[in-house]
Amino acid sequence: MTLLHPARRTGKHFQNPIPTDVGSLRVMLDTLPRYLSNKEETKPKSRLGPFHTDRRIYNEPPVSGLRVTWFGHSSSLIEIDGLRVLVDPVWERRAAPFEWVGPERFFAPTIALEELPPLDAVLISHDHYDHLGRRTIARLSRMPALSRTRWVTGLGVGKLLGRFGVPAGRITELDWTQNVTITGENSGAELTINCVPSRHFSGRTLGDRFTTLWGSYVLEGSSHRVFYGADSGPWPGFAEIGAKYGPFDLTMLEIGAYDAAWASIHLGPDAAADAYASLGGAERAGLLMPIHWGLFNLALHGWRQPIDRMTALAAERGLPLWSPLPGQPTEPAEPFLAAWWQKR
Repeated sequence: MTLLHPARRTGKHFQNPIPTDVGSLRVMLDTLPRYLSNKEETKPKSRLGPFHTDRRIYNEPPVSGLRVTWFGHSSSLIEIDGLRVLVDPVWERRAAPFEWVGPERFFAPTIALEELPPLDAVLISHDHYDHLGRRTIARLSRMPALSRTRWVTGLGVGKLLGRFGVPAGRITELDWTQNVTITGENSGAELTINCVPSRHFSGRTLGDRFTTLWGSYVLEGSSHRVFYGADSGPWPGFAEIGAKYGPFDLTMLEIGAYDAAWASIHLGPDAAADAYASLGGAERAGLLMPIHWGLFNLALHGWRQPIDRMTALAAERGLPLWSPLPGQPTEPAEPFLAAWWQKR
């Protein structure tokens, strides 16, 4: 029986693909003492960077057909076979409802939103604050260069995008196992964006949890495929995703903001390594790009710990790790590690 099926609901609430304990108020209360006594360096002692994206690089297409600019955490620009997709953009100072309190970014945006090249699509995996920035969306929606850009997201998130300024006619909502094909405005190239299940949750307040859909995504161009895992805990569906949608040239999996208390909804380095193996390993999952780390303090571990552990696992298991410098447009051709965090 397949694990890849459209999302199911109980009333107004979407359900995870397998039974999942997301975390109750009791879990939050149990975690509070650990926060208060935590001695880890959860954020850098001094501001990182500055990192800078040279916009002129975008004047020429990637030689290989695939290029990624990682802006920190999960925000990335993916150039794939003639199209450009901005993924989970958060240019806010904080991953929070307010600008004055909440997890503050470790380094400034590497490029102004207005300096981004024309985009064919903006992909929003789910509505959490570290993946969907209200002010970012509002600014992007007003940019003339994005007047025909397609916005792709999960069921129910479109209403939120509309509230932030995105015209309804440019929003495509996808259920799990659905897809949409985008045609490049200038190139005429086509890209299919597939929505697949992930084990996570949604909600921007305690009162709207599970009312919009979360998911992972497969970007399928004419010559390349990328798996964007977004946020997900461990689950058997990774194997089926790899078998059905692979092979991939690049697999982007979260490694940060994890903890034993919420191990069912976030991977962390060890579970990411296992998920990569389930997706098919080096033969079918391509290069492994760690995401969801290095920009916000969202857990109890040290800020370097996820990538340090991921690097150690890569050495132990022979994983083809690919991790570029923040803000540097880079073509994922072979394993590469820009160890910028080690210098701090």
